[in-house]
Amino acid sequence: MPPRTLASLAHALGAAPDLDAALVALGEALAETDRSAVVALFTFDARRQMLRDRLIPNGSNVSRVRADTTLDHLPTRIRTQVTSGGHFADLGDQSDEYARLLGLAESIQEECLLALHGVQTDGHLSAVIALLEPRRFFGTRVVERFEPSVTLFELAYARFAEQEARNEAVRTLEDVTQRVHGEYVKHLAALEQQLAQARSTPTGAAAVPAEQLLALEKESAKFKEEARRATRRAEAVEGQVQAAVSQLEQAHIELHRRGEGVRQKTRTLYLIERVLTLDAGTEDPKHLADGLLALVGDDMQAQRCSLMLLAPGTRQLYIAAAKGLAPGFAEGKRTTIGQGVAGKVAMTREPMLVTDVEQAKGHPLLNDEYFTTGSFISFPLVYRDDLIGVLNLTNRAQRGIFVEEDVERVRLLALVISLVASHAALPERLLESIGVR
Repeated sequence: MPPRTLASLAHALGAAPDLDAALVALGEALAETDRSAVVALFTFDARRQMLRDRLIPNGSNVSRVRADTTLDHLPTRIRTQVTSGGHFADLGDQSDEYARLLGLAESIQEECLLALHGVQTDGHLSAVIALLEPRRFFGTRVVERFEPSVTLFELAYARFAEQEARNEAVRTLEDVTQRVHGEYVKHLAALEQQLAQARSTPTGAAAVPAEQLLALEKESAKFKEEARRATRRAEAVEGQVQAAVSQLEQAHIELHRRGEGVRQKTRTLYLIERVLTLDAGTEDPKHLADGLLALVGDDMQAQRCSLMLLAPGTRQLYIAAAKGLAPGFAEGKRTTIGQGVAGKVAMTREPMLVTDVEQAKGHPLLNDEYFTTGSFISFPLVYRDDLIGVLNLTNRAQRGIFVEEDVERVRLLALVISLVASHAALPERLLESIGVR
């Protein structure tokens, strides 16, 4: 199975013929993020105010069972957040209890965390997505990395809901049209029968008057014209329904675009808050450096990354924190400004983005068996025109590549890291603890 990036997931959801196929694609996306996590879709019956069916993707199939439970069992805060849609509502320490209530307890054998996400259609709750992930003490939560995929699935779900509503409207319209048309045909047949009988009656005392024959012919023509007009009106209404559905789909796409922008800004504020909390909560320079690198590495899904700081009074960078580097690149190892990728980035103070393997082969620092994706970002850390260091990111998860939008995201994170590192005197303090190598 190929890596499920957001682009490939969007393509799979767009090509999905039905809701089950879309849910299978979402399950594959979750497996690429964390194979231990489980996603389930609960359909919501607004009339009965109950979660009706539970759908869980299992490989290429979807298991469907009756849930028949209400949202009233949820805490008020969680219920309100789920009903209004938006971000996932985290059940925290109550996850195990509500996982059993929703029939998900057997999906994960270890301690778990449960989050619920309301899916709205035309402003009303139509489904609930449940995400069950193992409880871990380190690293980014699965729900944070998986939320963009759920947003794409919401768009596909809305498309299927609109398609079902449109089909229902068309079926209703066809039923009404056929019933009206049947009545017209029935009445018209009766009139034509009367007209035929009148025409076949011999002239004489029992003969039908010419005026009555003319009236029957006019009434027959009138009903034929009304039947034709009713058919045209039905066709016009169907065209209006299709046009309205198309406009609604465009509105959902625009709403998704704006919602994605809001989510990115929210994520950015969350990361800035984590950086500032980390800075305020630790006095250990090594812990601070590791935390800053883990923050940006996890957010960019870089399996191999390093934070290099400028050694005070020199033109050399040293590795302050690293993850997944090849042997020989230990913490404290130095490189001269102007040499290698990081050295060139430090000298020019311009970020370097490599997006393909052929281009990456021209950079010997990363040309080894540990460099697997053919894409990396090397970004200078500068604060008030002073060089602080260089941030290196490569080996994106699932062999993904970095693009220009990623550079802009790293730019903001690098600015915050530069500010924190400068105010904490991190290059000087950490160099003393690491020592010269």
